[in-house]
Amino acid sequence: MSPTLHTIAIAVGGILAGLALAGALLWRQQQALYTARYQATHDEITGLPNRRLLLTRLRAALAANVPCGLVLLDLDGFKTVNDTFGHDTGNLLLAHVGRLLTNLDAPVEVAARLSGDEFAVLVRGDRDETAAAARAACRTIRAARIDLDSGAVTVTASVGYTHTHDPHASPRQLLAEADVAMYEAKRSRTGVHGHHPLAAPGRRSRDRH
Repeated sequence: MSPTLHTIAIAVGGILAGLALAGALLWRQQQALYTARYQATHDEITGLPNRRLLLTRLRAALAANVPCGLVLLDLDGFKTVNDTFGHDTGNLLLAHVGRLLTNLDAPVEVAARLSGDEFAVLVRGDRDETAAAARAACRTIRAARIDLDSGAVTVTASVGYTHTHDPHASPRQLLAEADVAMYEAKRSRTGVHGHHPLAAPGRRSRDRH
């Protein structure tokens, strides 16, 4: 090989090595960005969308002016499981409930964990479909035998739901309505309770049973 060709080969090799290094750095940056975005919008324990992502999807549904409903549920007796068997077991229970909600049939669009033992389900459909999704969530959790390290347990849930009866409804309004309905379900021990627009607003208790 002539000196000139040798010099060119070295230069080309350096360029290719530089491009490979730049490509690797770009890939790592993209992966880090993806991981950061995922962690910002998903719950660490269950892998479900978190409150932020749920509100984003709910705002999108309201902006598109499509019928949608919101279901909130609270696990009955979760504190007892947590206190008796420890937080690791409690986390396993939360993760299992998350998988159950993720497998609910359409028109459920997304299941999310809000905080603690509170979950939410966004439904794209009419009021009857929202009510059916709420009943399905309650029934699915009640019927499940959840195998944990400490043994099998069964849990129940108090479920409240609301629907976009108001064309100017906001995510905050729907959350508040479903929250009150969920408290009524817990208070009355009916399992599922729907928000009715003409009903007087109740007062939400922060107690966890």
